[in-house]
Amino acid sequence: MSDARAPAPVGRRKINPWIIAPVVAMAAFMEVLDLSIANVALPHIAGSLSASRDQSTWVLTSYLVTNAIVLPLSGWLSTVIGRKKFYMACIAGFGVASLLCGLAPTLELLILFRTLQGLTGGGLQPVSQAILADTFPPHQRAMAFAMFGVSVVFAPAIGPTLGGWITDNFSWHWIFLVNVPVSIVLWLLVETLIEDTPEAVAEVKRRRSVGIRIDYIGFALLALGLGCLQILLDKGQEEDWFTSSFIVLMAGLAVVGIIAFVYWELKSADPIVDLSLLRDRNFAVANGMMFMLGFVLLGSTALLPQFVQSLYGYTAMQAGMVLSPGGFMIMAAMPLVGRLVGAVDARYLIVFGLTCSASGLILMSGFTLESDFWTIAHARMLQAFGLGFLFIPISSLAYVGVPPGKNNQAAALINLSRNLGGSVGIALLSTWLVRGAQGHRSDLVGQVSTFDAAYLERVKAIENGLIANGAPPVNAHEMAIAVIARTVDKQSEMLAFLHDFTTLAIVFACLIPVVLFLRRPARPPTR
Repeated sequence: MSDARAPAPVGRRKINPWIIAPVVAMAAFMEVLDLSIANVALPHIAGSLSASRDQSTWVLTSYLVTNAIVLPLSGWLSTVIGRKKFYMACIAGFGVASLLCGLAPTLELLILFRTLQGLTGGGLQPVSQAILADTFPPHQRAMAFAMFGVSVVFAPAIGPTLGGWITDNFSWHWIFLVNVPVSIVLWLLVETLIEDTPEAVAEVKRRRSVGIRIDYIGFALLALGLGCLQILLDKGQEEDWFTSSFIVLMAGLAVVGIIAFVYWELKSADPIVDLSLLRDRNFAVANGMMFMLGFVLLGSTALLPQFVQSLYGYTAMQAGMVLSPGGFMIMAAMPLVGRLVGAVDARYLIVFGLTCSASGLILMSGFTLESDFWTIAHARMLQAFGLGFLFIPISSLAYVGVPPGKNNQAAALINLSRNLGGSVGIALLSTWLVRGAQGHRSDLVGQVSTFDAAYLERVKAIENGLIANGAPPVNAHEMAIAVIARTVDKQSEMLAFLHDFTTLAIVFACLIPVVLFLRRPARPPTR
């Protein structure tokens, strides 16, 4: 017999877990939203605070760096402080940091407060997922993860649209200030509804009884490795990658820091990040797939608005609207998948999701300069529908074999994998886009020759068209040459975008055989 209700928390009345699920999902949504909502506001922030566009990008980098450092630490902090206390501290800190960001009078202070926002918000994603894993019995986790999945997958999709709307209609300050009332409400709800599990309480007491030891070396190596890696990924293209001594330094420190951290943690009797969980095949493969899910999800979410703005002249708001239908497809798919996981082998759902999403990306690789809004939106909807079939099954299979007392650590690693995948995806796709456009332009320019009769005929036709529309005949030839140059630039950029979309489709197609390495999930209990 299965019971739809989770065991009652110690010392408190029994709380319906379906009341808890949307609360923790909203906390994760708020934090993930801040990863993307500030992107479209950077020009406004730079102008308002008298900074350059390059300087303003540190508003994003500072948040990403500290967020990446705290993510893997959140499991250890939960077991040392107590999960509920740590969670409430994260919500309160995130709200205060958001208030300070919204009131920041200078760029330097805004970057400082964004650093604080990343530090306090970094624990919200993994702790939210760990709470769901402990609140719901295994056969009901899929539906709970559906709510969490909507928050972490839908938030990046809706972020640019929401950020553009708030910035255009109010000011950039409000993209941060809006978090303040949400944080207050969430803090009160968490205080009322959520309690630590008996296992979590016992673990906190055990640690305190033997004395809490802080692994300063492990923490320093983690901060060095992940911090430098995030700076490398975020600033690499801007600094022209390894032609920059700064990027070379960041790469060297990241490699040394990460390798030393892994070696140190595997030897430690009380690691701050339990890397031994990766010895379990399901957990290791699920983390790898979650990394690639972040790569494609956040990579394509960053790519598509840039695509329509650069080649079709869409505004930031219109670019966000291209993503919005896909976001709603994710919202529609998640509850359906949550129900199917209990009845269908989760591995089949992953294969379907990969196939569906790859098909949407293949459609994107066939875009032309004449593609309209709905052609682009429909391809994104198909891709997003497939993404909705990935997060829940991968998350559910990741927890197969993970002891309940390790859910905090497991959630931290899973969320770190997804976020790092997104950072790597955005960095690589941006680089391939710029360098691909340069390469395609060289190829196209090589075909534009004054000895080519077709080219001369095309120039003459454009000249005649310009003169017919009132252009001075003396300038018509130079204007025609400029039109062709712009066409070459546009076509080369289009080819670079299409190459990126094709690459993402290939990535997902190559993941399909990897599903075979996941163990068959246990059958759900029968009533």
